[in-house]
Amino acid sequence: MTLLALIFVFGAWVLQQLPILPSLYWAFLLIVPVILVISCRRFSGQFSRVCHRQGLALAAFLLGFFWAAAFATHRLADALPTEWERQDIQIVGVVASLPQVHESGQRFEFDVERVITAGAVVPRHLALSFYTREFAQSPEPGEDALPPPYKAGQRWQLTVRVKRPHGIINPHGFDFEAWSLERNIRASGYVKKHPGNRLLTAAVYRPGYMVEMLRERIRERMDLVLQNKPYKGVLQALAIGDESGITQDDWQTFLETGTNHLMSISGLHITMLAGLGFTLVHFMWRRSARLTLALPARKAAALAGALVALAYALIAGFSIPTQRTLYMLGVFAFALWSDRQLSIFRVLAYALFVVVLLDPWAVLAAGFWLSFGAVAVIAYALGGRLQRPHWFSAAVTTQWAVTIGLLPLLLVMFQQASIISPVANALAIPLISLVVVPLTLLGCVVPVDSLLVLAHQAMNLCMRVLTWLTSSGLSVWQQQAPPLWTLPLALAGVLWLLLPRGFPLRALGVVALLPMLMPQAIRPSPGAMQVTVLDVGQGLAVLVTTETHAMLYDSGPVYSSSNDSGNRIIVPYLRAAGIRHLDGMLISHDDNDHSGGAASIFRAIPVAQLYSSLPDGHPLILAHMEANTRQRANPPVHQRCRAGQSWQWDEVRFEMMHPAAADYEMARKGDNDRSCVLRVTSRYGRLLIAGDIERDAENALLASEYALKSDVLIAHHHGSKTSSGPGFVEAVNPAAVIFTSGYLNKFRHPHPKVVERFEAAGSRVYRSDQHGAILIDFGPESGVRLTPWREQNRRYWHQDFRRVSASHPVASLLKTASHAKVATL
Repeated sequence: MTLLALIFVFGAWVLQQLPILPSLYWAFLLIVPVILVISCRRFSGQFSRVCHRQGLALAAFLLGFFWAAAFATHRLADALPTEWERQDIQIVGVVASLPQVHESGQRFEFDVERVITAGAVVPRHLALSFYTREFAQSPEPGEDALPPPYKAGQRWQLTVRVKRPHGIINPHGFDFEAWSLERNIRASGYVKKHPGNRLLTAAVYRPGYMVEMLRERIRERMDLVLQNKPYKGVLQALAIGDESGITQDDWQTFLETGTNHLMSISGLHITMLAGLGFTLVHFMWRRSARLTLALPARKAAALAGALVALAYALIAGFSIPTQRTLYMLGVFAFALWSDRQLSIFRVLAYALFVVVLLDPWAVLAAGFWLSFGAVAVIAYALGGRLQRPHWFSAAVTTQWAVTIGLLPLLLVMFQQASIISPVANALAIPLISLVVVPLTLLGCVVPVDSLLVLAHQAMNLCMRVLTWLTSSGLSVWQQQAPPLWTLPLALAGVLWLLLPRGFPLRALGVVALLPMLMPQAIRPSPGAMQVTVLDVGQGLAVLVTTETHAMLYDSGPVYSSSNDSGNRIIVPYLRAAGIRHLDGMLISHDDNDHSGGAASIFRAIPVAQLYSSLPDGHPLILAHMEANTRQRANPPVHQRCRAGQSWQWDEVRFEMMHPAAADYEMARKGDNDRSCVLRVTSRYGRLLIAGDIERDAENALLASEYALKSDVLIAHHHGSKTSSGPGFVEAVNPAAVIFTSGYLNKFRHPHPKVVERFEAAGSRVYRSDQHGAILIDFGPESGVRLTPWREQNRRYWHQDFRRVSASHPVASLLKTASHAKVATL
């Protein structure tokens, strides 16, 4: 049964790797293992047993596969039709989650009960935002300065604009569309200002909504007691699962110390509280003869522990990670209740089965593998011993086992692991799980303010120590993403290292870890280059790598005060690609969607040379200088972009074509037309990146001495109608053009006429909102090859834009002598 449970999980995992969801009619294949098992009865002996087991294994795999397929088919059927995207729709429903307050308004989940707009089709579960006037998608006169107090459990009539789940798609990046599917968020959007918006019912008393109302009251009490204390957000995350109050700096501290798993409703906290409930009930129950005769103390304690875990999970919002822990504890409680002597690995396999049975998308979550992996390595390291170790020895062994055991998974998933996590967790786990969390929960239930204050003081002490531990600058091991083939080898090495003391040659396990710890980056040959046009939404970020150098053109937009494309997309990608420093970075001009992530990049990795059209003394130039000083890198160098600048790296030539020196003296010239225009020429093709230039700058380039012909053009100004005039398109005549624009952006980039203009010129059109990141290889084998990441890494839940761009499939571009012909391989 243990093996069959694992095979069922494997079948569900295989389904999640498919680019297309199979028809459920294929489920008739389940009859094959049934026939096989029945046929095996005709035989006897060893062959019959082997045949029977193979039939059961095939049945378990197909059941897991089609079980996950059935879930996905049902959930995907609840979709928003494309014709209703960006349309005003009037609906009635209930605020279904604890609203999160952020700098631009509120965000909450909404259960749709009724659609008022005639003919409109809306999914049953939405994610909505309400923006203040400053951040409104389409502000109107008289719009509220502050959002109304949307509260959990309220029934509202609202006018909304929604769109289908769509996420930024990059190599090694977060898959928002998978996250939305698992949480059943089938559309997202915002509340539109409308006179018909009104509160219908102050409170809808259904179990799920009542829990959310209770969570909101707990948050209000914590806001009142803790007010502006620095770690109020951490305590709210520990109590009710609301992580919106944790600052970006605090998250960075938790990541560097490997304690980030403690700063939310983690499986550890639920398990510790369930264990506390188990211990207390067992201690008291066994002292009553009548109670013990009615129900054994161990069974009563198991039931109490399960109920404590359920209560905490509900208060925490019953999030997907919380549910996984609850299901796991439920299996353990059932094993105790049924008086069955089950090994820890069998219970773990059953828990895996139950989690995937109820949530087939759990296999996509990093937390799923890390939580089950942590339990497995602890059981492996401590189990099967001849005598019970001393508690201190067991604690040290546990920290060692978790640190080394999860290292392969952490490097594959996140390309980093905390070096100081054993020390940090040795302090943080008992302090947070046994002091901070119980005091916080008790302070939420009992109206004694001092309990919450004590919890905050304990958290403050913990943060001081964690901050001190990160001060050395050597707290985190970071590396490029290792090849997947190194994972099974590294896991085998971990198992070998964790063998009991005295086992010969245990140190050989380190050898199996070396391929993962020392991966070799694949770089272009001399004269070749690799270009990655990252998907940053409505913005631009292009990475150019040669044999020994790397340069970033622009840094994408700012998303909020703590999040930007630098810390969310570009830095993680650079780390995964094995790029530890940038030899050059170019900021084309001072627009948020081009320079928004620069400061985060400066803080994360050294940048040797900075080019920009920014004036001297600009905050980003100062941030570059400060970061290089702090990182003790080479003295920072900043140069203003000027036509005529050029340099060569590894036989690849970089040329600045615009702006001219005189353009900086012209006050009437806007920032867009002062964008730095860069041409990169390799042996195998030419790339042109032109920032946000408009017609005036295009005309200046047409009148210059530069030959504009290029194989690939990064469309300037995201395809705005004020750019890419007929003369410029004809002069560049690109084999491929790439538009970097956000999905359904409010500017409606790229403009249809601009797209048609490039298509008429014979260019293949790629769009980051439809294709995700675009990987371009200028090399001897391929000539010029473009690979859209959304096509390369397609999953069945991703939006399918192939019908929209059927005339522009994934292509290989072969450069001819005239650079005019494009052949599709």
